[in-house]
Amino acid sequence: MVNVFTNEDVICIEGNVQSSGIKLGTVYSFLVDGMLIDTGTQCLETELIPIYEQHDFDLVSLTHSHEDHSGLAPWIQKHKQVPIFVHPNGISICNQHCPYPKYRQLTWGVRTAFDALPLGEKIQSRNQEWKVIYTPGHAEDHVSFFHEESGRLFSGDLFVTTRTKVIMDSESIPVIINSIRTLLSLNFQSLFCCHSGYIKDGKSRMIQKLDYLENLSGKVENLYKEGRSIDEITQMLFPKRYPIIAFSEGEWNSRHIISSIVANN
Repeated sequence: MVNVFTNEDVICIEGNVQSSGIKLGTVYSFLVDGMLIDTGTQCLETELIPIYEQHDFDLVSLTHSHEDHSGLAPWIQKHKQVPIFVHPNGISICNQHCPYPKYRQLTWGVRTAFDALPLGEKIQSRNQEWKVIYTPGHAEDHVSFFHEESGRLFSGDLFVTTRTKVIMDSESIPVIINSIRTLLSLNFQSLFCCHSGYIKDGKSRMIQKLDYLENLSGKVENLYKEGRSIDEITQMLFPKRYPIIAFSEGEWNSRHIISSIVANN
């Protein structure tokens, strides 16, 4: 199911992925000043294509190459014939057919290969210039987009929630913390998150996330210094076994939070 609404002159395209009546996830793409930020997921293409046919845009800027953000990029490239930009680290990933595990194919669909162009330090939409801010931690090709005059910040998957409970094995909490600090140096208030949508008090929520991750990191470091193992710390701080851990065969796990903090020290 897809919903479309507007906040602060930004068209927010909310894609809700379901299977057998069970909600699997929500992914947003955003249309602002003739620029589409992320494309949504391939499994919703039947509902997303009419929206993209209805709206005119000049380019696509991806926050990163993950399939839930780039799933409609091949269709857009073929039918809208507009350039698609991604951080240079993501170009080779975009060139691959479905470069991700089976469970993610079942969740988000099969994203085929497409050609992407490299983002620079800035990108120009019709009337606005956007800062492209490298914000790794969730992905090696992750960026955020900031329009200084309006104070609008598009943060991809860097925020998602204030209290992170599981991450992918490729993610790093210390790197995420550094990326959040980078964004908090900017003069923004509202936030456009690709999984939580429009957040009016975005800066205060991002501060909450930073506080949570810094406090969590301190606890992990202290427990590790006391001689606790990564598995022991995981059990102490995250005793719950979230369904995504088994579903992803461990690619998502609370343990990765602990191990990434320990590895940094």
